[in-house]
Amino acid sequence: VQLQASGGGLVQAGGSLRLSCAASGRSGRMVSNNGMGWFRQAPGKEREFVAAISWSGGDKIYTDSVKGRFTISRQKAESTMYLQMNGLKYEDTAVYYCAVTRGAVGSSNAEWYRYWGQGTLVTVSS
Repeated sequence: VQLQASGGGLVQAGGSLRLSCAASGRSGRMVSNNGMGWFRQAPGKEREFVAAISWSGGDKIYTDSVKGRFTISRQKAESTMYLQMNGLKYEDTAVYYCAVTRGAVGSSNAEWYRYWGQGTLVTVSS
């Protein structure tokens, strides 16, 4: 499975961006039965969990710092996941990675994820 994250860029504080993560490859469509998630890594910091979604899209979890500002969603038929980011803050600046879990649910634990994308850079200017 290959994961392609896109949609990053430079935005002013308070602005919005929408990240996409598309799965491809021979097993690309299989990810529709797996949970997916977004992580991020800011310069000089460790990777951290952002949001995750179950295979059905019915269960979603967020890290506290993005609740009420970010929304995770997915289009199962297209094996694509999204992260709508509103009210962006300087501290949201990071490389954002998408990933697919080993099971049907999402998780905040990076060890639960089997496939990872290459990342897309989000830069928020203050």
